Amino acid sequence: MIKEVAKEIKRANFCIALTGAGISTESGIPDFRSKNGLWSRYDINEYGYLDSFLRNPKKVWKMLLDMIINFRDAKPNPAHVALAELEKMGYLKAVITQNIDDLHRKAGNKNVIEFHGNFSKLYCMDCKTIYNINDILTKIELENLPPKCKCGGIIKPDIIFFGEAIPRDALIRSFDLANKCDLMLVIGTSCVVYPAAELPIIAKGKGAKIIEINKEESMISHIADYKLIGKAGEILPKILEEVKNLP
Repeated sequence: MIKEVAKEIKRANFCIALTGAGISTESGIPDFRSKNGLWSRYDINEYGYLDSFLRNPKKVWKMLLDMIINFRDAKPNPAHVALAELEKMGYLKAVITQNIDDLHRKAGNKNVIEFHGNFSKLYCMDCKTIYNINDILTKIELENLPPKCKCGGIIKPDIIFFGEAIPRDALIRSFDLANKCDLMLVIGTSCVVYPAAELPIIAKGKGAKIIEINKEESMISHIADYKLIGKAGEILPKILEEVKNLP
């Protein structure tokens, strides 16, 4: 099936990728919903919503610090590198990611749409001053959470909590790409969180073929034209190699 998928990528006019937490687990970043995922250690209702952050930022920042430390040391894995190479070769037009780890850009992808923001940037909720994650990490102290701006405002990572609006630009561009593509790679996402989960459905409705690469079946497996079950870091490099070898 690897060769068939490579042929689909090579002959597609407009191929895009939708990625989720599963593509980054091989980089040492836990996902959210698996047995050992983030929500198994932190109650999603207590930590995952914007209201939770506004109500008790100190408590939620303890979880955020746990995530930041994981992200800080993570490096792109072969799956990220393969997608970056496919873009460089002209076969992949864009990556829409639900991830906040910045690994697609670190791997070399240029056209990346971050549906849920990015952990590398933070901002003051009052004066909107922008901070770099490294600046915050050097100053952060567990007993003095949450970190605060010089103006006294609470600093928040530039990520999207549940109950918070998806950035308008990311939303418009993602839905435009889903309508335009003729091939979508769905990688490492369970497709249970909307509106991102709607993108493969939209693409399929417009006639696009869906290639799913996941460790297990997802909510969109029933509409996938190709299902590759396994680790993205093993599957995508094989697909890339086949694309390179095709005439």
